[in-house]
Amino acid sequence: MSAGGAPVPPPPNPAVSFPAPRVTLPVGTDILRTYSGAFVCLEIVFGGLVWILVASSNVPLPLLQGWVMFVSVTAFICSLLFLGVFLSGVVTQINANWNFLDLAYHFTVFVFYFGAFLLQAAATSLHDLRCNRTMAVQPLLNDDKYNINVAATIFAFVTTACYGCSLGLALRRWRP
Repeated sequence: MSAGGAPVPPPPNPAVSFPAPRVTLPVGTDILRTYSGAFVCLEIVFGGLVWILVASSNVPLPLLQGWVMFVSVTAFICSLLFLGVFLSGVVTQINANWNFLDLAYHFTVFVFYFGAFLLQAAATSLHDLRCNRTMAVQPLLNDDKYNINVAATIFAFVTTACYGCSLGLALRRWRP
């Protein structure tokens, strides 16, 4: 009883106050048996290849390829974290709409990776650009670096396609 004679209401039960997290993807290693889990694994593998290939080209155009490196490294780390959260089962303990977070994440990364793919393709297309490097005019990319940039462009496209497929699957899960 309070001073005014009215009973004091009990404190709210936190289990009742917060709804359960909304997630339709399986948790644990079962996520690897879904298309979404397979695409996230492919995003990690191909994104890592883009990162390695661009870095091994010695980044002759840092303005273009610096953005490609930033996007590929950031997406690689975020995809690892995304997969780790589902593998560890943390999604069941955090109150969030995981279907929407999945959609927002894959949409954002798809847009950034598409831009990175275009920049990488542009950097590769400039391989015949003649530069004055200490008295001798040489092409911007020698044949080895050109081949590495072609491979990086192809894997950037494949990675972008994987993020696009993940975005499509996330959209299907998110829609009511």
